[in-house]
Amino acid sequence: MARAEKPGLIHLDTHVVCWLYEARIDLLSEPARAAIERGRLVVSSVVDLELQYLFEIGRISKGPAAVLSALAAEIGLALDQQPLEKIVRQARELGWTRDPFDRLIVASALLAGGRLITRDALIRKHCKVALW
Repeated sequence: MARAEKPGLIHLDTHVVCWLYEARIDLLSEPARAAIERGRLVVSSVVDLELQYLFEIGRISKGPAAVLSALAAEIGLALDQQPLEKIVRQARELGWTRDPFDRLIVASALLAGGRLITRDALIRKHCKVALW
């Protein structure tokens, strides 16, 4: 069945990417699941870097290339193509967190004009485009 409307842009936070890769959709809220099913899914290149970090410290068992390519094939996940310079400029304005990954991921979503699916309470408190 064809969609009646153009799907909205949905950015995914790193933990959401990990859960989708592990087929743990039970960890997603109903609104997050619905947005993922309807949306055009993207991740910031910063998610790629954070996945590498998590792989290096043993928190995940596969590196970013495996995770992102599998999700690209399975759900059409794409890498956001915004220039890093613009993302960093936007991230400078996000003084409510000291986490560089969070600042850059939120900045990417804000610049793209999409929603950001995240369970992170601090991000949701400060970012009007965050959804859980």
